[in-house]
Amino acid sequence: MRPLHQLQTATIAIFCTAAAAKRAIDLSTLEWTLSSPVYNISVPGRVPSQVHLDLYREGIIPDPYFGLGDFELRWVTLTNWTYNAKLDGLDTSTNLSTWLLFDGLDTFTSIELCGEYVASTNNQFRQYYFDVSSVLGSCSGPPNLSINFGSAVNITADIANEPGQETWPDWVEGLFEFPNRQFVRKGQSDFGWDWGPAFAPAGIWKPAYAIQLPSAGIYIRNSLLDIYRQGQLNNLPPDQAAPWILNASLDILGAISSTATLAIEIMDMSNNTITSGDLQNISTTSTSVGGSITVEGEACQLWWPAGLGPQNLYYFKISLVDGGKTLASVTKRSGFRTIVLNMTPISTPQLSQGIAPGNNWHFEINGHEFYAKGSNFIPPDAFWPRVTLAKMKQLFQSVVDGNQNMLRVWASGAYSPDFLYDLADELGILLWSEFEFGDALYPVNPEFLDNCREEAEYNVRRVNHHPSLALWAGGNELENLELPIAEGADPGNGQWRKEYEQLFLGVLAPAVFQNSKSISYIPSSTTNGYLELNFSSPIPIIQRYDNVTAGSIYGDTDHYNYHSDVAFNLSSYPVGRFANEFGFQSMPSLQTWQQAVLPEDLNFNSSTIILRNHHYPAGGPFTDNFHNSSLGMGEMTIAAELYYPVPNIADSVANFSAWCHTTQIFQADFYRSQISYYRRGSGFPERQLGSLYWQLEDIWQAPTWAGVEYDGRWKVLHYVAKDIYQPVIIASYWNYTTGDLTAYVTSDLWSTASGSATLTWYSYNGTILAAPTTVPFTVGALNTTQVLQTNTNALPLSLKDAVLKMNITATGSLPNSNEVKIFKHEYYFHDLSLGQVNLQDPGLILNYNSTTGNFTVEAAKAVAAWVWLDIPAGTLANFDENAFWLVPSDGKREIGVTVKDDSIGGKWVKGVTVRSLWNNTLS
Repeated sequence: MRPLHQLQTATIAIFCTAAAAKRAIDLSTLEWTLSSPVYNISVPGRVPSQVHLDLYREGIIPDPYFGLGDFELRWVTLTNWTYNAKLDGLDTSTNLSTWLLFDGLDTFTSIELCGEYVASTNNQFRQYYFDVSSVLGSCSGPPNLSINFGSAVNITADIANEPGQETWPDWVEGLFEFPNRQFVRKGQSDFGWDWGPAFAPAGIWKPAYAIQLPSAGIYIRNSLLDIYRQGQLNNLPPDQAAPWILNASLDILGAISSTATLAIEIMDMSNNTITSGDLQNISTTSTSVGGSITVEGEACQLWWPAGLGPQNLYYFKISLVDGGKTLASVTKRSGFRTIVLNMTPISTPQLSQGIAPGNNWHFEINGHEFYAKGSNFIPPDAFWPRVTLAKMKQLFQSVVDGNQNMLRVWASGAYSPDFLYDLADELGILLWSEFEFGDALYPVNPEFLDNCREEAEYNVRRVNHHPSLALWAGGNELENLELPIAEGADPGNGQWRKEYEQLFLGVLAPAVFQNSKSISYIPSSTTNGYLELNFSSPIPIIQRYDNVTAGSIYGDTDHYNYHSDVAFNLSSYPVGRFANEFGFQSMPSLQTWQQAVLPEDLNFNSSTIILRNHHYPAGGPFTDNFHNSSLGMGEMTIAAELYYPVPNIADSVANFSAWCHTTQIFQADFYRSQISYYRRGSGFPERQLGSLYWQLEDIWQAPTWAGVEYDGRWKVLHYVAKDIYQPVIIASYWNYTTGDLTAYVTSDLWSTASGSATLTWYSYNGTILAAPTTVPFTVGALNTTQVLQTNTNALPLSLKDAVLKMNITATGSLPNSNEVKIFKHEYYFHDLSLGQVNLQDPGLILNYNSTTGNFTVEAAKAVAAWVWLDIPAGTLANFDENAFWLVPSDGKREIGVTVKDDSIGGKWVKGVTVRSLWNNTLS
């Protein structure tokens, strides 16, 4: 076979050709009109786009994100809108078949061509395709395409009120703004969430085409590439010595000849052919053709996540061939890897190592256990058409720069576009992906289940080739929250569990298992795993639910405790095999608030800011888990006042900024405590091998759980997570009730590391209280070792004026590398309440070196707690480190900076400031 000589750029995964296609018109090139007769509005529209975006661009509405647009623009959400365009350029000859192909319609539509009804849609996540040949043939004059979008909020209310419609016990639906979201296959967070707005947008949100084919024409609308080890089964570790199997399948428009076959060519990133051949076991239906081939692995270099090895990628060209003629082809970029969520029972050898009985719950890449370090990815915007490749590159680079190797792509938003997986493939970010169901139970009537089946199969096939795809989960918080609420309110005869299994085991699991052998599936993001896995059964998975044995450990955990007075109580953290989400909200920075509110609203308790905080109770049995009368702003205030100096700055805006920053410090401190606790668990009986905090980024400018703000600015959290996610760390663990204090060195390397820990007590005035202690250590692969055991009640000092600085230096090798590296880390132990200790003016000195482009900072007078370098508005950049402690003996600390976007021509350098917690006390 001949190699491809012309490929799309490396970030494009699919390059389709349809050699026999007469014409394919990209509907984004048409002149669209958006209109509403109710409001007598008619403006130019775009594709892809959504109604709010088009109205904003044309000046009909203000920026939806500014002020209280979330509430004030609900008239847009509650209105029907129509997109119209002339389909110029179509050939009306009768020997052509004409199709309308939509990759995404959001959500309830009625489609007309030439004034004639074509179809209706009701699923944002499906690819729709309609043969309109007969309609076009009877069209007089230029064909007009009209798509009417109904209000999702109004229509779901009508569905919910239909006679005989299914209902659930109170509080099963997590209700945030608009109700009834479980009745529609649309982004569930479009109806509001506790970290985001409720715009419930509508529009042609993904690309769309008009395709015309001659009688023998073929057009590839979707395709599947599955790369796995021979004999591999989902959810089970495969034989790493077995050859690779490549299974490919093409979904087509047009007629497939019974003599057609498939061929494949594998090329490296320089387009050099590695191997090629004809696929075997060809299977053809009226809409698809598929086959498979065996590939020996000698020439195939493995793909690894960030920090664990190189991201080796290849091009795979799959061609539909008949009689020596290539009818159509598709080229996908992929890689060779196995990724398995291992949930098998704890083995006898594991028990002999001291691992607690129960079941495993960890990921294995290419046969290796590894520690999953990362966070949860939510929709990066309420309007997906304005999520750009550039913005996602910037965000995903922050993920890698933050020492993360996995993101949980949260359910209840939208399925990620291919370019997002492309970026993850390139950067080595594993994507735990979820079907878009969460915090609710769902209908199980045949029409709804069939709709979900089409949605799931399309998206599984679309993204399966990406080596970054780590897992498919059925939905969010179903087995640990929604089912228990329903069964607790109405035990009945197991109805709710039966209905849950109809969708999540009877529909979604087969959508994965029948299309892929390379990926694992779990029905719920938080789960005790399976009780039985039997691939000879129609439904292979029997869930464990609460079938647990005392003393055994099963499954993953999530953790939210908004009682900040126990935030650092280690016994309040769950013990499990993997932590998939945990967190606490904080305010964004002053610079980010200034993008979204008026100057007069820059007040911690302004009505606009309070209303942009959507973390408030909707009622229900879970309310007791919160400070009932002080949700949202109150929770952050309580935590700030409990642990840190209360901001007391004369300038009101500076004081507001200090309050925002203090909430970020608590958030980061709380997360660091949990992350280090979970990581230490890698060497404890729970054999804990994953920490994904809630959440990576913001959907808008508001108080949320995010570590990266809407425009990409790093909060304190992202800096602290970067620090505590380093390969080898030291951290302290304090039982403040008994006074027991320990410190452990934890490593996620795959081989032994050795080094020494230096422990030094300082007074807050910067003097050393006792001679430093040096402790040599050796820490095993994915393990932890203790380097300190003491009791603070027995120390000859008071924690009100003493802080313990812990430093380590270790040598070891990164996975898949023989290079010996030096790893350093520092950690400070201190009294829980820094508002009650003897903080003093640290005499911070900040300088900038124009030659190196780096800053230096030093504490000339005293210990500086939570040193923060701040970048002014107008520039997006991040420092190599931030939110750290300094003692005078450290001298000057040099800090690099990476500039990502600068709108003020380098003048930002003069606007960089430095502060510590002591600055909050200034009046």
